[in-house]
Amino acid sequence: MEPIDARSMISAAATAAASSTGAPVIERRRRLSPAALAVTNQKVRPAYSPVVITGLVRIADLVLVNLIGIALYFGYVVRGDTPTWEYLAAIFAMSVATVVAFQAVDIYQVQAFRGQLKQFTRMISAWTCVFLLFTGASFLAKLGGEVSRVWLSGFFVAGLVALIGERVLLRGLVRQWARDGRLDRRTVVVGADQSGERLIAALKAQDDSDLAILGVFDDRNDARALDSCAGSPKLGKVDDIVEFARRTRVDLVLFALPISAETRILEMLKKLWVLPVDIRLSAHTNKLRFRPRSYSYLGEVPTLDVFEAPITDWDLVMKQLFDRVVGALILLVASPLMALVALAIKLDSDGPVLFRQKRFGFNNERIDVFKFRSLYHHQADPTAAKVVTKNDPRVTRVGRFIRRTSLDELPQLFNVVLKGNLSLVGPRPHAVQGKLKSQLFDQAVDGYFARHRVKPGITGWAQINGWRGEIDSDEKIQKRVEYDLYYIENWSVLFDLYILLKTPLALIKGENAY
Repeated sequence: MEPIDARSMISAAATAAASSTGAPVIERRRRLSPAALAVTNQKVRPAYSPVVITGLVRIADLVLVNLIGIALYFGYVVRGDTPTWEYLAAIFAMSVATVVAFQAVDIYQVQAFRGQLKQFTRMISAWTCVFLLFTGASFLAKLGGEVSRVWLSGFFVAGLVALIGERVLLRGLVRQWARDGRLDRRTVVVGADQSGERLIAALKAQDDSDLAILGVFDDRNDARALDSCAGSPKLGKVDDIVEFARRTRVDLVLFALPISAETRILEMLKKLWVLPVDIRLSAHTNKLRFRPRSYSYLGEVPTLDVFEAPITDWDLVMKQLFDRVVGALILLVASPLMALVALAIKLDSDGPVLFRQKRFGFNNERIDVFKFRSLYHHQADPTAAKVVTKNDPRVTRVGRFIRRTSLDELPQLFNVVLKGNLSLVGPRPHAVQGKLKSQLFDQAVDGYFARHRVKPGITGWAQINGWRGEIDSDEKIQKRVEYDLYYIENWSVLFDLYILLKTPLALIKGENAY
């Protein structure tokens, strides 16, 4: 019998549930339990990605070995003579072989960086093997007489000392980060019953686990729901998880419910999928047979991936670099134009040139975004409670032009480059009181807050496809959400670049912007 591909089945069902019609996810601040408030009041530092850390260590090893080999070569072998490419090629090959050997002995893990004896023993063994292989290769190629033995011996000793020193420094850093909670995956468990208790006990029993179990959530109030599971307190109901995850850092939501509880799981996913967190279903008690590749593991505990947080690890690093570097260049180029706009605003009407407006940021965080003032100062609307419409008398003469061409958005480059709470490309940050026919946007369309799983942007996929400006119909807000979700699921640096290059053409049309 062909085993079931459970991950595909659950992901497809969850996606269908998230996009189906039904009760909208209402964004209101819920009252959390005292236990949940105690957790949210704790000081939490931003997390560091283990994938990025291990990647940077690989790069550091590669650069360090190359620098030592080249320094010894020019300091001892060349001595003013013309350098030969054979030595340089050999040094680069040995540095690459070193990284491969370290990977083979499994010391490129954050948990390995915390250790000492085991890490250093494996590293010394791998480093020695690299030099033995190089010596053997040079002997077989009959190059033994041309390779300086003093250089080779010095390379071995100096490289080993430098690598050990690097690992001692790294060990101190990793331990400090661990104490600060930067390496923990802050986890909440759904299911405060015996199954949840067994799951948490299994997770806590593992050595060197990076999971920090914050607590459990469960809707049941009968005898099946425990007040605590394996020492982790019950923090509230499933509906509370969204508010809880927006008050404190949550990295993983783990369901302890059996797969047979499909209806309950899907109902919960309709509420939780809007969060920028990983969502997994524990498979440690399920008796069904799955394909091995369907599982991902938390230590030795098998899980099934349902949703993954978008744009993480190296993707996040690349996006942040793109935003800061390209954003700084655009700001530099646009500075003369921004000065002219500021002058025109000042000459056209009384009041400040810039104003700040509260908008939704990443994970529904309230952020202040900068804009050029386009309304008369005495009619300012910082919460955007009243939508600007065509021929709106509140808009100044200069304001009409800069709103139609989106020049009023240029000061948001300061948000990108200086504050870092906006991206160049992403879902547009709507005002916190943005409404459609007296309904807040989250009440008008299902899945609205899923737009906030990534940092909002100055421009976006929806904007270059004509869905910008006034929102006066259900179709306009639904299309914006649809295009924003497509962007989130298909993000790449090239996609960002494409949207950025298409933006000026979209602005020239000036559609729906008043």
